[in-house]
Amino acid sequence: MNFEQTSIGADQIYETDRSLGEYLLFHYGTNDIQFPWADGPLDALEFPRRSVEELVDSESQVYSALDLGCAVGRSSFVLAEFSQNVLGIDYSKSFIDSANFLLREGKLLFQYHEEGSRWKEGLIEIDKRPANLTFEVGDACNLRNDLRSFDLVHAANLLCRLSDPFELIERLPNLVAPGGQLLLTTPFTWLEEFTPKDKWLKGEDSASALSDLLSDSFDLELEKNLPFLIREHRRKFQYTIALGMRWRRK
Repeated sequence: MNFEQTSIGADQIYETDRSLGEYLLFHYGTNDIQFPWADGPLDALEFPRRSVEELVDSESQVYSALDLGCAVGRSSFVLAEFSQNVLGIDYSKSFIDSANFLLREGKLLFQYHEEGSRWKEGLIEIDKRPANLTFEVGDACNLRNDLRSFDLVHAANLLCRLSDPFELIERLPNLVAPGGQLLLTTPFTWLEEFTPKDKWLKGEDSASALSDLLSDSFDLELEKNLPFLIREHRRKFQYTIALGMRWRRK
């Protein structure tokens, strides 16, 4: 397998071996591998799990859940612990292939970047392979029309990686059933290689603009900062603080 990076478009960046290794480590890696130092932002680890557990209203019954932009699937596995049916959707075929392999086999060998031209091999093993979980490739800006409404929709760090976030925002009221939960996290990291500038959320700030767009159909119940850490190699990390929100469908 060739792990050298070449010049690629934004629509293919999550299909590279490097991105796949980063996200498998981000979702399933042990804390000591994700951040192999004694001091640092340890509260930013295990974000895929925390993006569900720290935002969800666990007292509400959830029969069906949709995990949009599920990447390699850790948050979907968490959702499957308390929802009767979970569907994980991501644009990246390599991410979905890995999630499906884990669901089917319960373990996965992978490689992640150590430094320079050196790579390490890791092993992911999961305790449960839930029968109520499925994964599929899909475009959050152009979801299939036969998707029903869900009791819970989870979309972590997705909005600012879409070519047209307004397409998803307009679809959300139909995706979340009345009384259902919408769990959103986003750092609002707008980059033109992913989202044309005219599709960025405008206004005093992106959070206020998003609230204006959602408030007709949703009530904001919870808002909190959720830091996360992505390991690029053993001495380089992305530290980011996402805004986490729980909205209730009116």
